Amino acid sequence: MYAPEQRGTTIVAAVIIIILIVIGGHLYGRYLASIEVADREAQLEQLRAQSQKQQRDIDSKSQQLTTLQDKLTKTQAALDAIMPSANTYNINPNQTVILGDGHLTVGLVGPPANDSVLLNINGKTQSVAAGQTLSIAPDPAIKCQVSVQSFDVFRAVVVATCAAPKAQ
Repeated sequence: MYAPEQRGTTIVAAVIIIILIVIGGHLYGRYLASIEVADREAQLEQLRAQSQKQQRDIDSKSQQLTTLQDKLTKTQAALDAIMPSANTYNINPNQTVILGDGHLTVGLVGPPANDSVLLNINGKTQSVAAGQTLSIAPDPAIKCQVSVQSFDVFRAVVVATCAAPKAQ
């Protein structure tokens, strides 16, 4: 069949072909891997750019939110100054106001002291500290609550509510 010389040549040729195929496969694999790595790097760069853009958008929105929150706080403070909470009244020294749906006449007698204020409630003067609540019955059918919320040198903040007593 084959001469011994041809057999050696065939084996050497086969080994060389196998080595060339392995080297060629290795080089082709590295080429494909480099293409994939380049694609991944491009995608990573694109994702980084998108992430930075989104972070800038978030920072911008956060700044807008902070600005709007400040405006809301200032607007709420202005609104509260114009329209205080229900049944809450600012009384100046030596001023009298009618409260509790017309059932109470409350006046601030002189400027507030350090720890209390003098309130004239329906002709009766009482010393009241901040946070203290008085129960007053202008007539048997009505029960009123008068509370001093706070005070300073220029005014006292008084909360007054009146209601019919609950049936038992």
